[in-house]
Amino acid sequence: MSTPHRKTTAENASYDVIIVGGAMLGSSTAWWLSDSKAFTGRILVVEKDPTYESSATSRTNSCIRQQFSADINIRISQFGAEFVKNFRSFMGGDPDVPDVPLQSFGYMYLAGDEATARVLRECQKIQAAAGAGTRIMTPSQIAAEYPFYNLDGIIIGSHNPVDEGYFEGSTLFDWWKRKARQNGVEYITNEVVDIHREGNRVTGVRLASGEEIGAGYVVNASGTRGAVTAAMAGVEIPVEPRRRFTFIFDAAEPLDQDLPLTIDPSGVHMRSDGRYYLAGCPPDEDSAVEFDDFDIDHNVWEDKAWPAIANRIPLFERIKLINSWMGHYDFNTLDHNAIVGPAGEVENFILLNGFSGHGFQQSPAMGRGVAELIIYGEYRSLDLGPLGFDRIAKREPLLEKAII
Repeated sequence: MSTPHRKTTAENASYDVIIVGGAMLGSSTAWWLSDSKAFTGRILVVEKDPTYESSATSRTNSCIRQQFSADINIRISQFGAEFVKNFRSFMGGDPDVPDVPLQSFGYMYLAGDEATARVLRECQKIQAAAGAGTRIMTPSQIAAEYPFYNLDGIIIGSHNPVDEGYFEGSTLFDWWKRKARQNGVEYITNEVVDIHREGNRVTGVRLASGEEIGAGYVVNASGTRGAVTAAMAGVEIPVEPRRRFTFIFDAAEPLDQDLPLTIDPSGVHMRSDGRYYLAGCPPDEDSAVEFDDFDIDHNVWEDKAWPAIANRIPLFERIKLINSWMGHYDFNTLDHNAIVGPAGEVENFILLNGFSGHGFQQSPAMGRGVAELIIYGEYRSLDLGPLGFDRIAKREPLLEKAII
């Protein structure tokens, strides 16, 4: 990634758009807005930590999938795959922009009971209708293609080898920031501590440094702190930080083919990661934590992850833990889906929150959608309305069955 920008003071007293949070989603929005010929306004991105060390952007597993149950989530990821595969073209054909390979080894959902199998079959029909390449596989079909699995107790698998797998998301992030700055976007190292609201509009922000800055729009892209930022504008959203653990391990007997991102019935997932392998899971006690709680619990590896890995892939009985970390999901407790768009009656306060682990793969479509809302007052490419605030206010969840 590029060197963190340490500028702390805004150049202007007001901006057309202030984006609270400069990580993946905030920078995607900044780039899409600034790259549009239809937008000529000023953009300010306020980011409290330009190293992004504790952000989900820096602690992500950088995966993308189309295996969702909600049509809108499928189509968001389909655009994400298109964007990744054509990244240089989207960046204006700049020869300095690198290609970003999409490693399409796919996700392999394994069902260990009839209820899960039924859900996978239902989801496959929805995914196929949206053009995804998901296939339902019997244990014998799985064994023929991936003979390394122990399939005892597995009823079916669901696998999509097309535009589903892993990509180097940090490259997108880096170039979004670079190009946004080239387009005139200001990034400052500071913190929004209050949002001014008059009636049904927000009018500006106050920074930790004491500066008061006017705003035409304020975009809440503050990750796990999204609910805190929303509350400054008098808006309540059900978002909180939840722990997710990631482990990188080496195998004494590596597989002779790529390991799909395998979602085991235990709740542990695992995949190829270059010459190593990556695994991840939530803790058994999955509750909210403090924003700065990043302590790794090594018992999660010893008691949950490693046993599940060795059981599902017997060749992995002899593995060595290389690295581990804990990151946070900005977890939407209502339905685990993103909250995007105007905050109800406060139409110029735009939410970009609650991605629950899907933020990286959804960031291309989300940045584009928010930019369209600000420029045109409507979504023009893909209607993100099903993910809007209205369902939050009414406590009517958008059901998504395919949650990891």
